[in-house]
Parts: sequence; C-alpha cells; structure tokens
Amino acid sequence: MPATGLNHLSIGARDVEESVRFYVELFGMEIIPTYNFGFRTQYLRCGNQQLHIFGLPDTTPHYQHFALNVDDFMGVYERARDSGLIDHTTFGNGVNEMPDGTVQLYLRDPGGNLVEVDWPDVSSLDTSRIPELKRLADRFEQVGENLEATLYLDRRRRV
Repeated sequence: MPATGLNHLSIGARDVEESVRFYVELFGMEIIPTYNFGFRTQYLRCGNQQLHIFGLPDTTPHYQHFALNVDDFMGVYERARDSGLIDHTTFGNGVNEMPDGTVQLYLRDPGGNLVEVDWPDVSSLDTSRIPELKRLADRFEQVGENLEATLYLDRRRRV
C-alpha cells in the first residue's frame, strides 16, 4: 500500500523555546497542542502538516535538511540575511537558481538544523536584491536527467 503523503517532520533542538520562536517568527508557524513524551517537545502547524521540535542536545547531521514553501520569498530571505542565518557553506552557496528556474535558500535554525526555503520561479523575484544568488548550472554541469529535475512535481518544466 503506497504512502499518501507526509504527516509531520521531527527535528531536534538544543533549546526548544528558541527554535519555536524561530519558526513562529520567521515562517509564521502556529503552536498547537502537543503530546507529553516525558521530555520537552512542541508541535507547530505548517499549512496542513506539522513540524515537531524535540529537545535533543546532540549535534545535528550536516547535510540532512527539510524544505519549506513560502508565500513571500523576499521577506524570508531578507530577514534571514539580516539575522545572519544564511548557510553559505554546506552546499557551496546559500541561494541557488536551479536549471528549472526554482530557487533554493539554505539557512540554519537555532538548533543547527539545515532548512531549505524554496520558491518556484526566479523570474518573479527581483534578483538584484539577492547578491548571493548563483545558477547551479554555472557551478556544476547539468546534463540529461539533471535538466529534467524539479522540486515542484505539479508543474511542467519551464521552457
């Protein structure tokens, strides 16, 4: 039987309250009721899905990440930039234009988790306000299936 969708994503945080503030203030997520697991946990609503934040003092994996769609990419980008949250090193650049015209922004939350923020169409952004934006194809050759890849499965590739 196939899965029908994602229900929630769980991430660790060194300081749950600080991480909750981050997701509420930067992404407008909503604090919702949470089960008691015997350790600090907080659930957040993100659209029709949930983000679960667990108090875990361990270090987080370097490349492991999750991605969020937003309705105001420039607003999130500018707040992340002004707060020094953009991760410029993990994938070699903090803001990337993909071959299909989508945009990826990488940042770190207070718990050290890597968060990707996606936008479907670079042409709808004022790219002069994003000096870090680089085309992935200028950094790494894109051939064959690389040119067919997309983060948005419900649309056709840009021509």
